[in-house]
Amino acid sequence: MEPQRTAPPPSRGGGGNYNTMRAAIMALVMIVFTGYLFLWVMLPTNPYRLKWQPKLRTQTASTYFGTTHGATYLVFTFPVLLIAVLGCAYVHLGKKSSDDAKGKNGNNNNHRLAIWKRPMIIKGLGIVSRIEIAFFIMFIALLIWSFATYLHNSFATITPKSAAKKGEEVWEVKLDSASHRLAFIGNIAFAFLFFPVTRGSSVLPLLGLTSEGSVKYHIWLGHIVMTLFTAHGIGYVVYWASVHELSEMLAWPKIGISNVAGEISLVVGLIMWATTFPRIRRKMFEVFFYTHHMYIPFVVFFIFHVGINYASMMLPGFFLFVIDRYLRFLQSRSNVRLLSARVLPCRAVELNFSKTKGLSYTPTSTMFLNIPSISKMQWHPFTISSSSNLESNNLSVIIKGEGKWSNKLHQLLSSSPSSIDRLDVSIEGPYGPTSTDFHRHELLVMVSGGSGITPFISIIRELIYTSEVLKCKTPEIILVSSFKNSNDLTMLDLILPLCGAPSEFPNLDLKIEAYVTREKGAPHEEQEKTKTRTVWLKPNPSDAPISPILGQNNYLWLGAIISSSFIIYLFFIGILTRYYIFPIDRNTNKIYSSSKRILLHMLFLCIGIFIAATSAFLMNKSKNAKEKNVQIQNMEGPTPHASPNSLFHNADRELESLPQQSISQSVNLHYGERPDLKKFLFERKESSVGVLVCGPKKMRHEVANICSSGLAANLHFESISFSW
Repeated sequence: MEPQRTAPPPSRGGGGNYNTMRAAIMALVMIVFTGYLFLWVMLPTNPYRLKWQPKLRTQTASTYFGTTHGATYLVFTFPVLLIAVLGCAYVHLGKKSSDDAKGKNGNNNNHRLAIWKRPMIIKGLGIVSRIEIAFFIMFIALLIWSFATYLHNSFATITPKSAAKKGEEVWEVKLDSASHRLAFIGNIAFAFLFFPVTRGSSVLPLLGLTSEGSVKYHIWLGHIVMTLFTAHGIGYVVYWASVHELSEMLAWPKIGISNVAGEISLVVGLIMWATTFPRIRRKMFEVFFYTHHMYIPFVVFFIFHVGINYASMMLPGFFLFVIDRYLRFLQSRSNVRLLSARVLPCRAVELNFSKTKGLSYTPTSTMFLNIPSISKMQWHPFTISSSSNLESNNLSVIIKGEGKWSNKLHQLLSSSPSSIDRLDVSIEGPYGPTSTDFHRHELLVMVSGGSGITPFISIIRELIYTSEVLKCKTPEIILVSSFKNSNDLTMLDLILPLCGAPSEFPNLDLKIEAYVTREKGAPHEEQEKTKTRTVWLKPNPSDAPISPILGQNNYLWLGAIISSSFIIYLFFIGILTRYYIFPIDRNTNKIYSSSKRILLHMLFLCIGIFIAATSAFLMNKSKNAKEKNVQIQNMEGPTPHASPNSLFHNADRELESLPQQSISQSVNLHYGERPDLKKFLFERKESSVGVLVCGPKKMRHEVANICSSGLAANLHFESISFSW
């Protein structure tokens, strides 16, 4: 008798309370964020500069934070950090809540937003939604408004008489003013630059974003920042040349702006910028990877150039990024337990790691890997193919041999079985969406090209768990995969985990349309020389299962780190200013060295992050160690080798055979042709069809054009693209 399929379980009373609390937090976040944006809008205006700012500085002046820092912290730093801390509570409650996107309300909300999420293809921006375009236009409008207001107010005071007093022409004074204001506009974009690349961010989930999906915003902002900063620098060089003051390029005064620091920052930024363009990044990825680490001197000399007070306006985004970067550093210092690898003839490898049961993640999550025996410096992101629910003790990633690093890994694991028995591997992550809403659709159409199938494997495994273990209703699935040759079809073997999958899954409606584009027919049996092979490894006892760096309540710990590290920074810098700087400078800002002040601020900011993050990490490390010891004891015993003749190997192949047969029955093979995607999508009559695509740019754009055509209102598009 076929098991009964049920709807997702109803939410409990606690779930409703959690959602009420989340709604209240979101309302508070929106109020704070609206006020924060309002300040950026008002910043170039005379009411702010001539009335609000002087009054605020007068009221916040103290012997602890000087005459200007207190106002800047209060107006520009504190609101963003408050949003980040509130975001931590919001995401934590979201994990506790049982009322997720499967519910009716989430479905209705998503349908109301469907027209705004419809994709558009814009040259230079790629595939974007209407929501993204709307926010992009509003952001550009903010930059234009600010620049125009700055120029209007400054040019109104420039007259032939005022220019003559300086011994300059009117156009020279205006060039000076315009170049100065270009830097102000660049600083607006710079303030948001680091938010999209803060992988463990609590701000991005508030907006329904992920770090890998937000990389494009970092790219857009980076281009804007460097364009404006470059124009600022060129403008001043032209101005200094025209007034015969090129010696200003060498100015680094004790008090005030350092031009040398600004020039160093600009040159470093230009080097990074030059390597970010697609042609260079794709052909010379290592050059791009290593030069991008120059963001440290870029930011440091930027602060030396503008001063600590003005830099504090851009501080929150970089402050949150540094916290995240330090936590990633702590996580990457230890090796993780790599248990086995499945080596495919298509030069793909699935690495299977041990993980703690406390580590949970969502489908399409990613993880960064470092293998010192291949490269000590390089970190590469890969899609997690496992389901944390279906495989509670294991985590797997799929790596396709498409570059030097991945080809070396495949070569290492595909050599004779005796050549390797363990690998040192360090990781960062996992990172991914805090929740998914695949269940809201009646049908999921997943379109992939080559290794683009990997994120869909995690979705299928999660839906297997939902349908066969929880006995809940799941959407129908159509997987349309294109491969170059028949060897690549072995990627389909990875849809199921090495072990742990149900022997049958009758409740999951899965159809796979596999296309082999460069072959006219199936290969003969004698042509099939290699098969999928499992390599069993022997991890060291010191290798730890992958665990959440801050424990199961990681977002609560993150909120504590953000708030406590900033409080520690304020405490130290307040004491330093009151009892060391103030007796010398007396709040005049004309005696104590600006560079020394900046160095001390940066030092105590790093000390605050070090104390708070290290304390949280060590407290959670002890908890993870206890769970690790229990897990290792449960796994004790002889480790099988990679020989295909071993008893363990054959047993696993037998265990896999039944599920693999279920998968093979779902596969329909096509040779020598490409999928007719218009036919697949336009013929679907279901009320809600989720369309996911991951693959080459041309494929993503084709699917986006189909979904944005307006000919089928039931198609809901989502592109999965990792542009690291």
